[in-house]
Order: sequence, then C-alpha cells, then structure tokens
Amino acid sequence: MKKRPLLSFAVCWVAGSVAGCLFSGHELLMYIAGGLLLLAIGAASGRSGWKIAVVLGLSMVAAALYWEWNEGRNVSLLPGAWEQSETELNESYVSADGVIVSPVERDGDRVSFTVKLSRMGLSGTGEKVFAQNQRADRDPGADAAGERIAVQIKLQAEPEIAVAAGWKRGDRVVIQGELEQPGEARNFGGYDYRSYLLTQRIHWLLKGEGTASVQASPPASWRPASILRWNDTVRAALGAEMDHLFREPHAGYMKGLVLGIQDDLDEETFKQFSQLGLTHILAISGMHVAVYVGVILFILRRCRLTRETALTVTLLLVPVYVLLSGAGPSIVRAGIMSMIALLAARFGMLKDGMNILAAAALIMLVWNPYLLLSVSFQLSFLVTAGLMIYVPLVNPLLRRLPRWLGGAVSVTLIAQLVSFPLTIFYFNQFSLLSFAANLVFVPFITFLVLPVGTLALLLSRLWDTAAGVTAHVAELLNDATFRAVEWTNGWSGGVTIWSSPTLLWMGLYYGLLYGVLYTMQRRTEARLAPQAMEDETKPLAALDQPADGRGIRRAGIWSGAGSNAEQLHFQMPDSLRWSGRAILIGIAAMVLLLYRGYHSEHLGGAGRVSYLDVGQGDSILITTPGGAHILVDGGGTVSFGKKEAWRVRRSPFEVGAKTLLPLLKQRGIHRLDAIILTHGDQDHAGGLQAVLEGLPVSALLFNGTLAKGEHYSKLMNTALTAGVRLYPVQQGQVLAPDDKTELMFLWPDPHKAGEAVLPEVEEQNHESVAFRLQMNGRSFLFTGDMDKAAEDAILHGGTEAGIRSSGPIEVLKVAHHGSKTATGAAWLNFWKPGAAVISAGVNNLYGHPNGDVLKRLADSSTAVYRTDLQGEIQMEVRPEGITVRHKLEPQAP
Repeated sequence: MKKRPLLSFAVCWVAGSVAGCLFSGHELLMYIAGGLLLLAIGAASGRSGWKIAVVLGLSMVAAALYWEWNEGRNVSLLPGAWEQSETELNESYVSADGVIVSPVERDGDRVSFTVKLSRMGLSGTGEKVFAQNQRADRDPGADAAGERIAVQIKLQAEPEIAVAAGWKRGDRVVIQGELEQPGEARNFGGYDYRSYLLTQRIHWLLKGEGTASVQASPPASWRPASILRWNDTVRAALGAEMDHLFREPHAGYMKGLVLGIQDDLDEETFKQFSQLGLTHILAISGMHVAVYVGVILFILRRCRLTRETALTVTLLLVPVYVLLSGAGPSIVRAGIMSMIALLAARFGMLKDGMNILAAAALIMLVWNPYLLLSVSFQLSFLVTAGLMIYVPLVNPLLRRLPRWLGGAVSVTLIAQLVSFPLTIFYFNQFSLLSFAANLVFVPFITFLVLPVGTLALLLSRLWDTAAGVTAHVAELLNDATFRAVEWTNGWSGGVTIWSSPTLLWMGLYYGLLYGVLYTMQRRTEARLAPQAMEDETKPLAALDQPADGRGIRRAGIWSGAGSNAEQLHFQMPDSLRWSGRAILIGIAAMVLLLYRGYHSEHLGGAGRVSYLDVGQGDSILITTPGGAHILVDGGGTVSFGKKEAWRVRRSPFEVGAKTLLPLLKQRGIHRLDAIILTHGDQDHAGGLQAVLEGLPVSALLFNGTLAKGEHYSKLMNTALTAGVRLYPVQQGQVLAPDDKTELMFLWPDPHKAGEAVLPEVEEQNHESVAFRLQMNGRSFLFTGDMDKAAEDAILHGGTEAGIRSSGPIEVLKVAHHGSKTATGAAWLNFWKPGAAVISAGVNNLYGHPNGDVLKRLADSSTAVYRTDLQGEIQMEVRPEGITVRHKLEPQAP
C-alpha cells in the first residue's frame, strides 16, 4: 500500500464500485463496513499508515456513493414527463426531435443509431395529457430533453439505402415511430438486452418504418462534437478503401484487424477464430497501440527530432489513433496508458506500470462507471494487470528457453490463464488449443499481417499498383491463416464447455494461481542461489587455502570444476522441502477447483424440467436425477418467404444459435444424452441445427417420418455426419436414462414401424411424438403439436399404449402452443393435470393460446404457466413434490 498508493486507491475504488453494483441498502452497508474493517486491520498491523487507510476507506465509500448516484440518475424521463407508467407508454406512437449522437449503422434492411432528445410528442392518450399541461403552461415534451433513445429504422425499399447513408452523427432529426421498451432476459441466465442498454443510459427503443419516418438536417455550425462526426466520415472512407483493396472475406477481416470495424466480418471466420480464443486479435488493443507508438517514435527519431519533441508529438497523435480505431474500452485503456507513459517519460515522473494502469482505470471509471460492466473493459484491465503480476513469476521457470521464445511463452501462457475465468463466465467455452493457437497466430498476424494490411491502406491513395500488390500479399497471408485456423479447429475434442462460475470461484482461482506460481518462482530462485551448509564458514575456509591458485576451483564454485576437484555438498533446506509440498497442495487444490467448476450442476438427487422461452416454438430441457440431459425440440425461427439480398442481415436472429445453444452452454451441459424431435415443423426443429453443430449429441429420437424442406434434410444430414444415432420412436416404447426416470412413448401410432423407407409427411402435427415422463415419482406429459385426432387415438388405444392404469399427471405440456386443434375436454378429463405449461411467443400472430383452451383448463382447475407471460418456467422435481419458478412476473396479456 505504501509503495503503490495510487494502485491501492484504484483497487479500493473498484471494490466500492463493485459493492454499489451488486448490493444495496443494508447489504451495501455491511459490505462497506467489512472493507473498512480490513483496511483498519491493515493499518493496525503496520502494513499501511492510518492516514493511508483513511484515504483508501474514503475511496471505497466515495466509489459506492458515486455508483448509487449514477444509478439514481439513470432513469427514464418520459414517464414523469407524460405522467404515464412505462407500461402505458410502451407501444405508443411518438414524434421525437433530437440529435444523432452515435455512428449510423446499417445491417441489411435495418438502420440503427442513438438520438439525444430535445423534445418528444406523444399521440393517443398523450394528446390529452399534452392539452392539459399546455393549459398549465407546461410542455411535457421538453421535460424529456437530454434522454437518449435507440432508434431502429426498417427500410422499405432498396433506394432508401442511399438516403440512410446521408444520415450522420450530429444531424438534427425528427422521427415518427413506435416507442418500445427493450426486451429483457426471458430465460434464466439469458442475454438481457434491456440491462445492456441501461449501461448505455438508454431506456427506450424508437422503431420507424422507412426513411420517410425520418427528417434529417446537418448541424448549422461547428461544435466540438463535430470532431466525432468527422471521425465517423474518415472511418467510413477508410472502410470503403478496404473494400476496394480486398475481396471478401478478406475485406471484412482486414477492416476488423486494422481499423477495428467488425461489422462486415464474415460470420464463419469469426466463429472459427472464436472457437480458438483468437477474437481479441480482431479488436484494436494494447498490442496495436504499442506497435503504433513504436513506429511513430522510430520515424520521428530518424527525422532527428529530439527525444522530448518526439515524445510530445507521439503523445498528441495517440488520441487520433484511438478515435480512428473506434474508441472501444480496450483501445481507450491502451491509449490512456500510452499517453501517461509518454508523459511520464517526457518529464521523468511516474514510471511504474501498475500505477499507470491504475490511473487509466480511475479516469475511465470516473468518466463512466458503467464501463465496469463491459466485458472488453474487464478483460483488457485484468489481462494487462495479470501480465504485470504473473509474468515475472513465470519467467524464471522458463529460463532454459531462448529469451525470445521464453518471453513469448510466458506472455501467452499468462494471458490465457488470467483471461480463462472471464472467458468461461461470458462465453462458456474454452479451447484446449487456445494457448498453442495464440502462441503461433498472434505474432504472425500482429507483426506480419497487420503491418502489410496497414501498408496497403497507406499506399492506396499514393500508388495504386503497389497498394494492389501489397493487398494481394496480405490476402495470401490471410488464406494461410484461415486454412491453419480451420485445420486446428478440426480437432473436435479441443473445445470444452463450462457453466458460468461464481465470483467466489474466480477469486479462489486467481488466489491459487498466484500462490502456486509465487512458490514455484521462490523455489526455483532458491535452487539457483548458493545454499547454506552445515558449517556456514566452510565456503570462506575454502578460500583460505594455500595460495596455489586452486582454492576457489577446489571449492567447486567455478562451473568448470573438474572431476578431481573437491565438490561442496549442500543440504536441501527445509524451506525447499516445504515449498515442494506447498506446490503439490496448490496444484491439487487448483485441479479440484477446476473439476468442480467443470462439473458445476449439482441437483442433489432432484430432477429438473425447464420449459425454455424460445418465442413461438417449443424447447424443453429435462435433467434427470442421474445427470442425463434430454432436449425436447429446439424451437426455430420461422421465415415467411425468401428475402431480397439487400434485406439480409449479417447475423440474423436464429433462436438456436442466439438463444438455445448459449443457454445450454451457460448451464454447463457438455453433452446431450438425447434429443427428442417431436415433429419436423420449423418452430420445433429449426433451432436444433445450431445445437447439433455446437454440442455433442448421443442420440436423436424422432417420429419416424420425414418432413419436407431443405432445413429438415440439412438437420438429418448434420446428425448423420456427427455420428448421432437416429431412432424412430413409436407407441409403447420405453426409455430409462436412470433408475429414477422413465419415458413411455404414447404416440405416434406403431403401424408405421417396419416400413423399409421412411414416409414423407407434409402435415407433421398429427405425427408428433408424445410421451409420459416419470421422474422421482412425479408424472409429466409432453405432447408436441399433436391434434385432437391423435389424442382420441391414444385414449381409445390406451390399453395397448399402457396408459389406462397409469393414473393422473402432475404437469401437462399443452399441445400446439394452446391451439384450439388440441387439448380437448376428454383429454383433460382423462389425465387430470394439476398444472399445465403453454409455450407460445409474445404477441404471436396466431392468437395462441386459444381462449377456449384456457377456459377448459380453468374449468378443470388446472394451474396454467405461460412462457409468453412468465418466460422460462423451471420445475425442480423431488420425491416430496415439485417446486416451480419462472423468470418473469406474469402480467396481463
């Protein structure tokens, strides 16, 4: 604390910010009190003075209060301005007047930007409020001034692309559109778009139709914010130049590598890099800034400028590079650190790297405390601090390697070890080949591909021929990179899946890592240093031999002592023996911690049935008491007709890739023991394509028919290629994953069994797989999209199906999203379910669930849970009963 007061101050500031973020009320007071107690203990023990402890305590308290103050101000002004609740304002038609304060981005037929409001007019009920407030000499629209809203304009025709391209940051705009609340997480552990926008101080979306809904005019005069407008123009021009120089997918890749523009990066390329943990290469970071600063200093010194002048000029040019690179958290951190380091070198002041890092963190968190929640910010600072702390501990362990190789290995190894907890927390996967990939690809791309690509861009306006040749060389290097990355990813066992760890787990990980490396370093240094012997004066006595010139050599101190020379016999000190045991204990503790993190799902003998919210579709995850994972259907994004090419977005939403697969990984599911595909409709089968591509699957059970369409064919081919066993199921079959779980299949009709060729059935609903689940003595019924005809057939053929003596069930999955085509009165009367779950999309176009079905459920005294109202519905199944929880509080439909 005494040696690095700025670092200690920054650590306490971060601790206070974390407290303000995670806790409130009495919990926050207890957390702060605990932190102050630790500081007091440190001062009393002499590790720091009381004055320093007081300053650090004030830092922690001030950070927590600063966070709470920002939270209190981070609220929407619109409900107060219009005297309406957020629910009443939602889906209102408005006219918003403001200024564009972000880059304008187009993705297919959608244009997005952020507007800072000057005023907003509200239609409908709001007009009455506006009239009342006008009589009170008050303009409610002006009360919303200063609020930021995210604007999304859906283009209606291709010529509108050129119109939208004219919108720029700083333009004054008037927008007509519908005001909406951002979507929130609808599954446990799912992505929360609303929370993300809150960190940007945005509370509303404004959605308009076509460019006619926007009236834009450029600013009347120059303002300081015009610098950002100019910067957007320059970045767009540089991106266009990259498009001119390179072919796809090289253009998008080089824009990300050189300019930090990732919007046009090929999705498959990004996926390949992501799987190996190489996506940080595509984000401008400290390495880019270091290369940039080094090149400028080299050029300026070659121009015979003085050291002081070169440092000053470079200092002034760093912000230019930060702006042109997109000013993300990692580049801002690197830029601030570079500027502080250059300033320190210029005046001979602050030279400690950790203090420079602490100063950068303080500047950024005071400017915007919500940066603390940014993944980029966290990774950037954590990895940089980890390199400063852990690399000196690792370097002695690699002393036998050549210096250049040892340095590369230590930096890469520490970067991987330090980033590992955050990587699995946010992305839930880690490649065992990541270390080797980073060791090889990062230097190759950073010191060869990046300079060549940058040179091509610089030459493009000076010498077209040379620029074209240089770009071609870069493309050849890229082709080699892409092939090598794809080949490396070919090892299927390389990617491991982890559930998101707790903060306690991550703290224990970093503590154990430091303890093991520190002890190994001390042990290595102790083994290299001369050791004390039984007689501490013996080495000196050896020097006191007759002056025959061989005293020192006889003492064995010279490395070249011959075989006849007397060797000193050292005893291993107790400290070395104990350090060896401590290392073994630390490694064992680390292995145990990793094992518990990898196998984190512990239900204590319970089972779990999770009805996931996948919009208008079905997807249910069953986890048995024995730990088997069975996925019933995978949802799917239903598209109506083929889109025009210009409308297609770079990464369109697909429920399997964007919702289902991330949820499975987030819950630490390493393998699915079975997928049950009830039938081939897209809203049940579509999401399984991403699952089969992203997770190992043992078996796929389906209804024994083939559905029409290329999506279904691709799904089955993917399963066959992946070695997934395919099983057509029929009435009367039984599956028992463990001794406490049994699945009895009730449908489809067994008459199709034994057919040589699977029949192709266009109308799949009637053929839906239906089964009864018995788990821990509790009964669930799953019905897919089966119709009343199938229900009647099951009831009439109940003796053959083995259901007549099975008794009532606890939970029914209502067929076909609550459609009127199923869930008849006879069906409900037979099963007598205590609860029913309806999986349907919010405000779906089909009117699901049907009112008559809801009435029949109410008449049968069945409790109803709905994903469109409550999000994911989880049921924990124990012999003593079923515990239900849901993600959202139900609201009126």
